[in-house]
Amino acid sequence: MQQNNKENFMAEKYLKNIDYKSVMQMKDLIDYSPGSISSKTIVQRSDFSISLVAFDDEESLSKHTAPGDAFVYALEGSAVITLGDEKFNIREGETLVMPADIPHQVDAVSKYKMMLVVVKPENS
Repeated sequence: MQQNNKENFMAEKYLKNIDYKSVMQMKDLIDYSPGSISSKTIVQRSDFSISLVAFDDEESLSKHTAPGDAFVYALEGSAVITLGDEKFNIREGETLVMPADIPHQVDAVSKYKMMLVVVKPENS
């Protein structure tokens, strides 16, 4: 019984919006929202975050910067990611690392889902 309490504590402390001890498809953990972008936070710390993001067809995330390195893993569909002056076509199963403080933009070519991992300096 004590083990279950420890597992429940860990689930509440470290991860959210995801089931423990379940086999699942990551892309099924987030749904598309018509005409918009939806996101779901899995981990949120001052130095590290994991989010799932779903873009409806042809939706865009405007140019911005992040204070940490961002790792994108395409779960479904395709997008064009502009990183500085370079454009990258990214499709399901592909990944791209975007260095901190470099302007980037995401433009969905079709419905597109991605996992986003951002790692920042500890004191940011």
